[in-house]
Amino acid sequence: MTAVLDSAATTAPAVPQILELELTNRCQLTCDALCFVQAGPTKGHGTMSADEWKDVISQASGLGVQRIKLIGGEPTLHPHFSELLEHALAERLRVIVYSNLYRVRKEHWTLFERTGVTLATSYYADSDEEHDVVTQRTGSHAATRANIVEAHRRGIRIRVNIVDVQGGQQATRARDELTALGITDVGIDQVRAIGNAAGTALPSTSELCGRCAHGVAAVLSDGAVTPCVMGRFLPAGQVKGRTLHEVFTSPGWHEVAASIPSGRFGPCGPDCGPNDDSQGGGGTCGPAADVAPPTAV
Repeated sequence: MTAVLDSAATTAPAVPQILELELTNRCQLTCDALCFVQAGPTKGHGTMSADEWKDVISQASGLGVQRIKLIGGEPTLHPHFSELLEHALAERLRVIVYSNLYRVRKEHWTLFERTGVTLATSYYADSDEEHDVVTQRTGSHAATRANIVEAHRRGIRIRVNIVDVQGGQQATRARDELTALGITDVGIDQVRAIGNAAGTALPSTSELCGRCAHGVAAVLSDGAVTPCVMGRFLPAGQVKGRTLHEVFTSPGWHEVAASIPSGRFGPCGPDCGPNDDSQGGGGTCGPAADVAPPTAV
C-alpha cells in the first residue's frame, strides 16, 4: 500500500533532535552474534570525505539538530575522528561518542573531557569469558571495564548499554557490577534481528523502537540517510549531491517515517532514541513489536 502524503508535510524539514553519523565500518571487535553494522577489523571507512562529514555537521547545526552521535564500527578509528568531534563542538552541538572503549588514545581522553561531550559504550557480561565470546576478542572485557572505570574517574559523563545476548542472568550481574563501580547511567537492551543477528532473515521495522525518523536520523558511511543506524535497511536519501534539508523535506523521507510502527516513547539508552539526553537515560527503547497495543475503552 502506498502512503498518501499531505503536500504540506513535505515542505518543512522533519528535523531530528539527534543525528547519528556512522563514520566507519571498521572495528577492533567482531561481534558475530549482534553487530547490526556488520563491522570488523578489515572493514573500511566508507566513501564520505572529512569535508563532506564537516558539511553534514554544519548543515545539521543550521537546521536545529541538537546532538550529534559519532558511531561506527569504532568511530575513534576514523582518521579524522578528532577533527570531526572538534568541528561539531565548534558548531555548538552536543556530541555523543559511542565507542567500544577497547582502546583509548591519550588525546581522545582529552576530547571526552570537553564540555558537551558524552561517552557511551556497550557491555555484555561481568566476566571475561562471557563478554569476550561476544566480541571475539580476548581481553576486550578487561580493557572495556578498565576504560569505563577511567572515564568515571576523570569525571566524564558515561552511559553503558548492556546488550542481553545470552538471555540469562549475565545482564543483571553486569548491571550490578557497573553500579558497584559507581556507574549510574546503565540500560539493558535485547539483541535486534538486524545485521549479523538477522542471519538469513529479512530485516523488519518491528525490530525498531518506533522513534526512528521521529526525532532521530542517521547518515551512514556512504552518505545514505536512514531513519536511524538500526534502520539502515530503509534508506531515504543521500547527502552526496543533496542537502539534509532536501532529504528531510522529500516524500521519500516521509514515506519511510510513516512505515515505522509507533513504539514505547520512554527514556532511551545510548543505542536508541533522542530522549536519552533530555531525560537522563538509564532505560532503553525496545522493539515496537514488544509493546502491547493500547486497550480499547
